[in-house]
Amino acid sequence: MVHPYAELIGLELEEQSNGHSKCSLDADPKLFNPHKVIHGAAIYSLADTGMGAALYPALAADESCATLEIKINYFRPISSGTVSCVTELINKGKSVANLESSIYNQGKLVAKANGNYAIFKPANKELLRKAGTS
Repeated sequence: MVHPYAELIGLELEEQSNGHSKCSLDADPKLFNPHKVIHGAAIYSLADTGMGAALYPALAADESCATLEIKINYFRPISSGTVSCVTELINKGKSVANLESSIYNQGKLVAKANGNYAIFKPANKELLRKAGTS
């Protein structure tokens, strides 16, 4: 699947299966805030993309999903190395799924996120075809 935003920030999807994903990005200075650490929005993007990647394989062929809300806690700043996000599906109901992401840098937990996603059948079937599996 083409994901222009992920390409823009250098986000790589490394693993994807039913209810699980792992993705990463490098601590590139283009992602830094004025304090020379990765901006929280880049970390949020890693969690959000990881959650969608873990949920898509768990959906029926005619279903899609969209982020309802994500709560994220940041524990440590990141200024170098690779940032990895491991996501697990916690619960999938008929219309809402809950997922949890753990974000690591150099072997240390740097953030934790929990998100809820709407599960729905889009009226526009072309949307499903374009969404793919990630």
